[in-house]
Amino acid sequence: MDDRHRAAYVAFDRFPSAKGSAVHIRHMAAELFERYGGGLLCVLGGGDLPAYQREGAVEIVRFTDVVPNLLDRAQAFSAWVADRLEPHHDTLELCHVRDPWSALPALGTGAPLIFEANGLPSIELPYAWPMAAPSTLAKVREIEEHCLRHASAVVVPSYVIRNAVTDRGVAPDRVHLVPNGADPVAADVPRPPDAPGRYVVYVGVLQPWQGVDVLLRAFARLADLTDLSLVVCSSVTPSRSRPLVRLAERLGVRVTWRFQLPHEEVAGWFAHAELSVAPLIATPRNLEQGCSPIKVWESMAAGTAVVASDLPVIREVLGDLGRFVPPGRPAELARAIRVLLEYPELRRDLGERSRQKIIDGFTWKHARSRLSDVYDLVAGH
Repeated sequence: MDDRHRAAYVAFDRFPSAKGSAVHIRHMAAELFERYGGGLLCVLGGGDLPAYQREGAVEIVRFTDVVPNLLDRAQAFSAWVADRLEPHHDTLELCHVRDPWSALPALGTGAPLIFEANGLPSIELPYAWPMAAPSTLAKVREIEEHCLRHASAVVVPSYVIRNAVTDRGVAPDRVHLVPNGADPVAADVPRPPDAPGRYVVYVGVLQPWQGVDVLLRAFARLADLTDLSLVVCSSVTPSRSRPLVRLAERLGVRVTWRFQLPHEEVAGWFAHAELSVAPLIATPRNLEQGCSPIKVWESMAAGTAVVASDLPVIREVLGDLGRFVPPGRPAELARAIRVLLEYPELRRDLGERSRQKIIDGFTWKHARSRLSDVYDLVAGH
């Protein structure tokens, strides 16, 4: 049997996982492999994930080396990917990547490259590695720009990051918008058995730029609503949430914590919430490169109204279907939550119209169709 592949999808991300990035990878890689009759998926491993597995015509290989330093790990991953791709140089017709560490070895294959820019490491690194030297960040930016400029096409999830990419020298006609999406939630999705009677929900990671601390401080101002709880559903382990758990205890906030929540359980938490909250902070990570928060798309798909920070990338998703507050303002966030709780008909209307927006043009099927159009364009060159 010839195990050489026509397509490869490479990502410096753990897959599968409970993070939104894993949801995105699953759908985008499925579109690539469906088109090419299978392929090679190179991702990060860890935990109990096997280093190798095969699912039909798709081979999944995982980088499992333990390398504590982030940049050293990225370099080791890049070299490992080059080795994995080498046997397929003669057959590869397309490589799809999510980061420069994946793009560098993929460019070496000679196959057309789709660079999916969901985030720019030169902007994100200072959050993961605060001690990174300016010279290091400059080198990362140089690598990033080299890969972006040499890609056959660049795919972005928002206009905000589209502007960031074109500012790096990528020709606008090579940048293609493919927003994230979500699948509509069934009306009869079960209520989580351990859900509080009445609750507001946050779903996502607990990194500083997500503003969960602002949400906790806002919720402390809602203490008079004694029948209301806050539910925090996160992809991280309990140990990584300790500072926020301690903050909630100090503020006296009623929180139901759900750690490493399997993605298939998220819909139920959204669907039975009074509303959801996306309290992103106004940092370069959210302003300069933007994002397309899957948690907001999924809340909309569940028909649940959203209160969110007033950032361009969030308005791009919600349009006029959300309630917006200035980022980093607990008092104003509390006020917006309180007002929306007082108007159930408004919440219901926002939720229903949000769900319809997803159905009309922003399911994962729509996202895959947009990506397929990019593949058609690249394959036609």
